[in-house]
Amino acid sequence: MRYGMLIDLNTCAGCGACVMACKQTSGSPKGVYWLTVLTREEGRYPNAKKRVLPKSCMHCAKAPCIRRCPTGASHRTDEGLVLINREDCIGCCACRLVCPYDVRHYIGNDPKEDPYWGSNFPLTPYEEKKTIPMHDYGKVEKCNFCVGRLGENKVPACVHTCITHCRIVGDIDDPGSDISKAIKEHNAKPLHEEYGTMPSVYYIQPPSSSS
Repeated sequence: MRYGMLIDLNTCAGCGACVMACKQTSGSPKGVYWLTVLTREEGRYPNAKKRVLPKSCMHCAKAPCIRRCPTGASHRTDEGLVLINREDCIGCCACRLVCPYDVRHYIGNDPKEDPYWGSNFPLTPYEEKKTIPMHDYGKVEKCNFCVGRLGENKVPACVHTCITHCRIVGDIDDPGSDISKAIKEHNAKPLHEEYGTMPSVYYIQPPSSSS
């Protein structure tokens, strides 16, 4: 069993709904986004096109962050998810230095003292309920594939909220799963496959794009 995700860049609208769903679900502190959508322009007028690339933790099977972590805080679950144990993280950022996808975030400001609306304003009810209990100053964090939702037999928030249904999640170790069939059918590839990290996130590329 190995959880993976397939993202169809032909149908991704780049709307950012997944970014906001991730932010709401994770309760990440101000300025910290576990999921981002990169954009670029391709071609020339009048045939220019906007290309989008949603990016978060790739949950690599050969994750350099796990090998480099000195405390074992970064670890892999039996389902193939790469997670961080908050209690064991010492904030050394060794994992951030070796992550080739730049998707790990160091919490450099204390969420209790750095509210969304500024230090002159009180914490919002949202921050008090989610951000403060779930995030610690001086720690590293990242996308956890909505592991809590998976435990409730729900898909990750980014998959649930996608307006174009461009995301599929499932077991990429099972050749009979919907995601494995779609990866094979569309010849989907992970981002920077040449790094040798064996990411669990695959992309269906537009005809004129390359990874």
